[in-house]
Order: sequence, then C-alpha cells, then structure tokens
Amino acid sequence: MAVLPAKPLKTHHAALKVTDFDKSLNFYTEGLGMKLLKTWGEGDSRAAMIDIGDGTCIEMFAGGIKGELSQDKAGSFIHFAFDVEDPDGWYDRALSCGAVSKSAPADLLVETSADPLDVRIAFVYGPDGEVLEFFHSKR
Repeated sequence: MAVLPAKPLKTHHAALKVTDFDKSLNFYTEGLGMKLLKTWGEGDSRAAMIDIGDGTCIEMFAGGIKGELSQDKAGSFIHFAFDVEDPDGWYDRALSCGAVSKSAPADLLVETSADPLDVRIAFVYGPDGEVLEFFHSKR
C-alpha cells in the first residue's frame, strides 16, 4: 500500500454548472455574501471561483443546459451543505435573495453507530435547482 502524504486532504472546491451565470453569481455573492475571487472566459465559457467564507470554494461554470436534476443518478452529488451557526437565519436569507424552499428549518436526531447526531438543518433550491443545506451540529 502506498504511503499517505503528510498533509491530510481538505476541500478546495465543488464545481457547479449554471444556466444564468450572472443570476447565480449574484445569488452567491450579493445574496449569500460569498467572496468572488476570480473570473475568466467569455460567454458559455465563463467561470468564477467563489470563496464560501472558510477558504472552500464554489467553482461556477456558465453554459449549463436547463433540464431535470436527478439525485438518483449514481455519481451525482445530492446537495452542498454549509456548516452554519444559524440555519434559520441562512434559510431566510437565501429565500430573500431568490432561493426556493425545499425543507424549512427543523431539528433532527439521527441515531448512529456511535453518539446520536443532533442537528438543525434547512434546505433550499438555488437559482438552477441545486440543493443547498444549512447545517448546524448541536454538539
């Protein structure tokens, strides 16, 4: 077995393809307050790197084709979760800048193989139907 590098993995970015680049860019930066780091390309080749606030980024690409999203397709990501202190506040903020509710804030106790996972979560659909979760672990 290969020797693992000394530094552990950490998330750099998740990539998102969108149909309306300007609308989505505005939603994530102006609406949710994320920081635009870089943009490049033109037209359907436009792209942006957006810092969500902790160094993790969303890399957004133009040129998406409107269609039905499938969360059942193997290899598909189901949602993008943000670790927040106030899921209710972030849910309301997202709705105020154009998101659509998927699931209102709720408490959830998930029985696991170790200690139960005690969380408060809320879900919204972003501008292209992408599912965003606002997640807070109570422990």
